[in-house]
Amino acid sequence: MKRKSTIIVALICALFISYHTKAQEVNKNYDEKLAKELGADDYGMKKYVLVILKTGAAKDLPKVSLDTIFKGHMANIGRLVKEGKLIVAGPLGKNENAYRGIFIFDVETTEEAQKLVETDPVIFRKVMTAEYYPWYGSAALKETVKIHGKIEKKSH
Repeated sequence: MKRKSTIIVALICALFISYHTKAQEVNKNYDEKLAKELGADDYGMKKYVLVILKTGAAKDLPKVSLDTIFKGHMANIGRLVKEGKLIVAGPLGKNENAYRGIFIFDVETTEEAQKLVETDPVIFRKVMTAEYYPWYGSAALKETVKIHGKIEKKSH
């Protein structure tokens, strides 16, 4: 029985070592320059801040006011993209949580993201509120903005 246990333990160790060695292999397509440019860690990932926009307290504003606020909202999004801070933005479909949209910011902290979001007219006019979450995702996400510029036929 002792010999059988020893063999099982040896096999498990061999499998673990084999898996661990394979898991540590460097990707043959790895581009060190690009990884550094994008701020990627060894797994091709980085820290971001995810912001969920929700319906705010200001609900019955006249259409003219809302149009002006949303025009400013879109201009603010464009500015944040040009500054390299905002890498993903978009509305959400109707849902029971009153979620309106998302932002993904290329910043380290929720405090940095909050300062950026506070520049948005939908926030300071209380049409929307924001929730902030640290998020860990692919550093390649930063390339989205460059690609989007090549596929959008009409700009806002």
